[in-house]
Amino acid sequence: MCGIAAIFIQNHSSEDLQLIIKKMLMMIKHRGPDDEGLVIFNHSRSLTVYGGEDTPTSVFEFNSPYCPNRQNSNLNLDACAALGHRRLSIIDLSAAGHQPMCTPDGRYWISYNGEVYNYIEIRSELESFGIKFNTKTDTEVILQAFAKWGKECLHHFNGMFAFIIYDNYAKKFFVARDRFGVKPIYYWKSSEGFLAFASEIKQFTVLPGWIATLNHQMAYDFLNWSLTDHTEESLFHGVKQLRGGHFIEMNLQDDVIVPQKWYTLSAQINNDSFEKSAIKFHDLFIDTIKLRLRADVPIGSCLSGGLDSSSIVCIMHTLLKEKNAVNNLKTFSSCSFEKTFDEREYIDLIKDKYCIEAHYIYPNKDDLLNCLSEIIWQQDEPFNSTSVFAQRSVFNLAKQNGVSVVLDGQGADEQLAGYHSFFGYKYLELFRNLQWIKLLKDIFRAKNYHAHHPGFFLLMNRLLPEKVRTIFLKLLYKPTENCDWINFSRLNAISTYPFQVKPFDIQSFSQKQILNTNLPMLLRYEDRNSMMYSIEARTPFLDYRLVEYSLGLKSDYKIDAEWTKKILRESMKNYLPNGIRQRKDKMGFVTPEEHWIKSNPQTFKDLLYNALETSSGILNKNIFLLYEKMISGKIPFNQTPWKIICFGKWLEIFNVKMQ
Repeated sequence: MCGIAAIFIQNHSSEDLQLIIKKMLMMIKHRGPDDEGLVIFNHSRSLTVYGGEDTPTSVFEFNSPYCPNRQNSNLNLDACAALGHRRLSIIDLSAAGHQPMCTPDGRYWISYNGEVYNYIEIRSELESFGIKFNTKTDTEVILQAFAKWGKECLHHFNGMFAFIIYDNYAKKFFVARDRFGVKPIYYWKSSEGFLAFASEIKQFTVLPGWIATLNHQMAYDFLNWSLTDHTEESLFHGVKQLRGGHFIEMNLQDDVIVPQKWYTLSAQINNDSFEKSAIKFHDLFIDTIKLRLRADVPIGSCLSGGLDSSSIVCIMHTLLKEKNAVNNLKTFSSCSFEKTFDEREYIDLIKDKYCIEAHYIYPNKDDLLNCLSEIIWQQDEPFNSTSVFAQRSVFNLAKQNGVSVVLDGQGADEQLAGYHSFFGYKYLELFRNLQWIKLLKDIFRAKNYHAHHPGFFLLMNRLLPEKVRTIFLKLLYKPTENCDWINFSRLNAISTYPFQVKPFDIQSFSQKQILNTNLPMLLRYEDRNSMMYSIEARTPFLDYRLVEYSLGLKSDYKIDAEWTKKILRESMKNYLPNGIRQRKDKMGFVTPEEHWIKSNPQTFKDLLYNALETSSGILNKNIFLLYEKMISGKIPFNQTPWKIICFGKWLEIFNVKMQ
């Protein structure tokens, strides 16, 4: 788990290029505090390898063509590329894991962020072809796999990754991102004539030609629909991310960037019984966690007390017990002194059953406001919920307790119909199949078990024509195309929701959440929050084998009557305490955001005013009417005030200008 920086340019002084990319690397020191390295390439095959202030002495002393020595001072004038890296040591902690790394012949160079969990199996396959390995890293496996198979190597990898490989012979580069975009990679073309790649957007802010300007469409999508990370575009005009499951392959002289898809999410359709499917799911789930326990540093887990993270901890405990290493298991949880938002009673069910070393943190409003600017800077783009702060606090807690790798339950809800919005698609399925008696029974059963369950609204939201639906949503204070607190004359944007799900079914809705509307946003939050504290976050539910299998399951296996994630509950029946396995409510790393705002109305109103002033006319004073209605309880509370506060702060911190 690390950080990447790269610049590709026609002609430049290597001295200047070295200084520029060092600035990029310094911006992400948190991603890789253990080592730094960079390579400057010339138009010929010559190159220079550099270290830095954070390069360990052992790296300078290591005899390898990709490790620097202290005498490098090549200052030629025909540099064409620079590749930089910050290392967080997780596998093979020795100097042999230094990056950028090259193949023995010096042709291919890589800067890589992530983990390929099945690297041991791939290495064995490559060794059967006579390929020799000099390190125990997964980095070298990726390099040799690319040298052997080219871009087809991507289909061999099971993991999370973003990497750049530079071909110093052909003067080409190859950039790839994992299937679901767990690890980030951004790119930006400067007016100064170069193309830059980075792990975090903030790295571009130190480059020549950088001016932060607003992407109007993305600003509208965030403010109106609470969407970010849903396309290749970012909120910064000109900054794009390589989408999950895509790659870029270019010659240095090429001017047009054309991302290509290498992975298409497809469901594994099966007709097995529920019981057989639960066994298959169980076996796959265990294997995904077993692979993600491969590390040479301490491993722990987030634990919210919900079904997903609790299942992970139970399986981790079982696997570690087989290795007599169970005493090493630590968990980290966000709790609240507000009982409505606290899950400690469920967390303690796991702690007591498995005698794990549990750690708790209680995020509070004052800490949030004190570090708000820092969080937004770290996240690169605004976010619509203070739950980001709770998650960040959990990773801080893990860091304080010496854990470098943390497993987390991200992705389970999207593939297993864990959100209550999935009920609407289930009800529509029953309606279309003329199962109206079951439909009514399921709606009333769900309403009995889930507080404020809007059963008929969820069904109507799927059945009504768009125009009628818009009126219906406005009456319930749900997002529609035109919020009256946005000045649309200032935003040149398409106002329709970008991801209407068609056909209206659970599988299609899952795919949209995994690929566009929900998961990519949550993965950015997790990446920045974990890497802020130099922690690698691993997500077992996003093993592509499990996702493809879950996606193809019958809808009844995932959501039925009042139950969500039904197959996970069944597969974990021998592990989870019943108090968790039979939970019907859902929280996650929540905060008492509503309580914080309603008990401190003036504080947050002042922040809203600051956002209004900073917005260059994008926002208007109608937001205060909405705010007062929420505070007084006249309309339901939602995340709109926080979203606006965060957007205003983001504009200020990054000095974002209107186009």
